[in-house]
Amino acid sequence: MLDLVSANWESTPTQTVEHRIIAAIDLGTNSLHMVIVRIEPTLPAFSIIAREKETVRLGDRDLKTGELKPEIMKKAIAALGRFQEVAKTLNAETTIAVATSAVREAPNGKDFLQRVEDELSLSVDLISGQEEARRIYLGVLSGLEFNDQPHIIIDIGGGSTEIILGDSHEARVLTSTKVGAVRLTSELITTDPISNIEFQYLQAYARGTLERSVEEVQANIQMGEIPRLVGTAGTIETLALIHAREKSGSVPATLNRYEFSLKDLRELVNRLRKLNYSERAAIPGMPDRRSEVILAGAVILQEAMTLLGVESVTVCERSLREGVIVDWMLTHGLISDKLRYQGSVRERSVLKQAKKYNVNLEHSDRVAKFALSLFNQTQGKLHNWGAEERQLLWAATILHNCGHYVSHNAHHKHSYYLIRNGELLGYTETEIEIIANLARYHRKSAPKKKHENYANLLHKEDRQIVSKLSAILRLAVALDRRQIGAIARVQCEYNPDSQELQLHIFPSHPDDDCALELWSVNLKKEVFEAEFQFKLVPTLSTAVTVS
Repeated sequence: MLDLVSANWESTPTQTVEHRIIAAIDLGTNSLHMVIVRIEPTLPAFSIIAREKETVRLGDRDLKTGELKPEIMKKAIAALGRFQEVAKTLNAETTIAVATSAVREAPNGKDFLQRVEDELSLSVDLISGQEEARRIYLGVLSGLEFNDQPHIIIDIGGGSTEIILGDSHEARVLTSTKVGAVRLTSELITTDPISNIEFQYLQAYARGTLERSVEEVQANIQMGEIPRLVGTAGTIETLALIHAREKSGSVPATLNRYEFSLKDLRELVNRLRKLNYSERAAIPGMPDRRSEVILAGAVILQEAMTLLGVESVTVCERSLREGVIVDWMLTHGLISDKLRYQGSVRERSVLKQAKKYNVNLEHSDRVAKFALSLFNQTQGKLHNWGAEERQLLWAATILHNCGHYVSHNAHHKHSYYLIRNGELLGYTETEIEIIANLARYHRKSAPKKKHENYANLLHKEDRQIVSKLSAILRLAVALDRRQIGAIARVQCEYNPDSQELQLHIFPSHPDDDCALELWSVNLKKEVFEAEFQFKLVPTLSTAVTVS
């Protein structure tokens, strides 16, 4: 059994002891991959019970428009359907799917994901480059003991390369660069075997593109630290497999922890550049279609190792897919010890952005308290959302005023832009879009279909979340109108017969009539009433809450 590094990762007391089977799918630029695991909550740990892969080449996009090609989308959907059948056969309770670089960059990427959902009822989360890097880090951490030492992780995909600096506790640096094996092959290589001029340009381009990521990693290595380089994904596993066959004449039982040197890599690159496609395909250990892109991938690794100043790379067979599993376990409370710090990544990321944009956290915290109180008190009455939507509301509330960093005028629109482009970790692209929209509508106009940012939400449910929760956020903002904590708490009294919601407001001080807050609530309640079809009746309570 492959466990999560150590059996000391304690489970939460409330969790079931039954095994749970989960599937994770990665829609990569080169291939679609699925891993199916059996989670053993009492450890907690997971063992891999099945792997599936199909080389689809989503990254082979239309050269003029950049769009995903119809025939490739069709092939991808067929492959995903087969994956679903395998997952069903193995009794997977849920399938988590993520899409990366190729879908992220394609103008019709979201349309493709909508087709997948319509045809297969499979929801695919689009994740940013930084979020992809974070989950790769989690995957590697689940399969390799870091021993409290820093490690540099490199994951060479079809469309992007992630370079990460992390230790047993956290990922210090997460970078994603648009340089990948499929991308460079299609954009830079036209000769077979590659000509000297193209090869030299390929090297220079890879090195130049990777420099910024490498510099960021090196800037965060502390004095005296000598990080080990860990390599993941298909390119590096293929290079390791070829190296192992040629050095020992046999295939190792596992590539996990297999190590090869920069010197040997350079020799292999020099050989590969002299071979044509057919000759590369004939190399023992070369997987189907990998020979088309292996040279570009090997050059990316060679240039990264040269820039980093490392002499060897150690293979880890766990990466993004396994990281998706670990992230799911964190989200569902199945890990409460060793990776507790990683479990709070969403909150830490939001607070980091708030600090960056000089948000008044005292005010935001009070507004968040009101927003979540209103959410909780109306749950099951005016809405049926749960913990996930509640967390999105919290994030939006903390960041709703971050647009002041740009300008006071139309700051709600600036808040949308800053959140949307702020690389919040732990969230999917859809979740970030929801958070940004919630912040956008904390004041001024209510959501409208003609608004581009609102139209970016493809699902009706997501638009409903924004429309209704932003109405709650508006009230929460009004309850701290003077930003002095004049109101201690609120209590909702629900009357379904009269379609009224009494909002009892408790002041912090007995001599404060909270006139401005009451005026603001009455001003903002119109949107709330329109969304929930309930009349809101705010009243100031004579009782005083003492903190």
